[in-house]
Amino acid sequence: MLLFFLTVMLQQTDRGHGGLPFYNGFYYDRVMNDNGDINGNGEVQFNGVKLVVETSYETLFTYRGANVTLPCSYHYVPKLEAPRRIRIKWSKLREDNTKDQDVLVAVGPKHRSFGEFRGRAHLRQGSPQEVSLVIQDVRLHDYGRYRCEIIDGLEDESGIVDLELRGVVFPYQPHHGRYTLNFHEAKKACERQDAVIASFEQLFKAWSEGLDWCNAGWLTDGTVQYPIALPREPCGGKGLAPGIRNYGERHKNLHRYDVFCFSSALKGKVYYLAHPQTLTLEEAKQACQDDQAEIAKVGQLYSAWKFRSLDRCDAGWLADGSVRYPISSPRPNCGPPEPGVRSFGFPQGGRFGVYCFKMS
Repeated sequence: MLLFFLTVMLQQTDRGHGGLPFYNGFYYDRVMNDNGDINGNGEVQFNGVKLVVETSYETLFTYRGANVTLPCSYHYVPKLEAPRRIRIKWSKLREDNTKDQDVLVAVGPKHRSFGEFRGRAHLRQGSPQEVSLVIQDVRLHDYGRYRCEIIDGLEDESGIVDLELRGVVFPYQPHHGRYTLNFHEAKKACERQDAVIASFEQLFKAWSEGLDWCNAGWLTDGTVQYPIALPREPCGGKGLAPGIRNYGERHKNLHRYDVFCFSSALKGKVYYLAHPQTLTLEEAKQACQDDQAEIAKVGQLYSAWKFRSLDRCDAGWLADGSVRYPISSPRPNCGPPEPGVRSFGFPQGGRFGVYCFKMS
């Protein structure tokens, strides 16, 4: 679809130039140099002119639901007086180093966004040589590395922009117990909890903020790791320094572990439902629906605790059948002395309160 779109656009704009002799992800037509000369091979002669692409050296941080601009511009050395016809391509690099994910392409005034970015991505061109990418309504999967590529005839230069979401990492295991998820099941488990599988960078940041968890979990690069702030015998031994313990890459189908999930800010509200009596899980789901809401997911409860300082010393049902409660200000009778989301596990039967989620 990308190739067809570019071919049609270039055929419409370059019918006078004949065929399209070169392919490198785009079809390039013959482009005149500043002197109007093309060599016998149909190649552009830049006569010592260099194309330079500039992007941000610093990582950009944003939140789910926000709009973000990834800066990119280009210029020529030495400066050219006459404008040149260029192609612009934005793509997202994949962590497994497979083919980049197409985000947006532009030729002249026409542009097209692709896949999950369709309708959410457009160019900001505040100056003639600015080609920044604007992403609206940022989603959890949008974090990562982006390539800004400028193509001028056969010249092709690019720059990288790193985008990170501010969020919260939490360890997760499903109701059937510890170490039961292969990699693919782990990804789906996070998504069911309004989250995505965490990256190493996200886990490292969470560890630097105090996350300590002795169960190994999948990360998005296919490795299995776990963060230890307080070394102890069952968690690699007391002799090891605090840090991220790494099992390395595991077989994504055969090996089974827990998973570390990542969630960001909410476009809604998590709250403990005031109810005259405690509830079973099914009664809890219905009670949220009666309140024009839905039972909250684990990722939503962690996000509300992290970003809105949700603090409630009442255990409540969540959508996966677990019972948890968020503590921002530790106090007696509300669990350990550190802030966090407390878990009662997956009680079979029993009656508790419930945490609901309502879109804003």
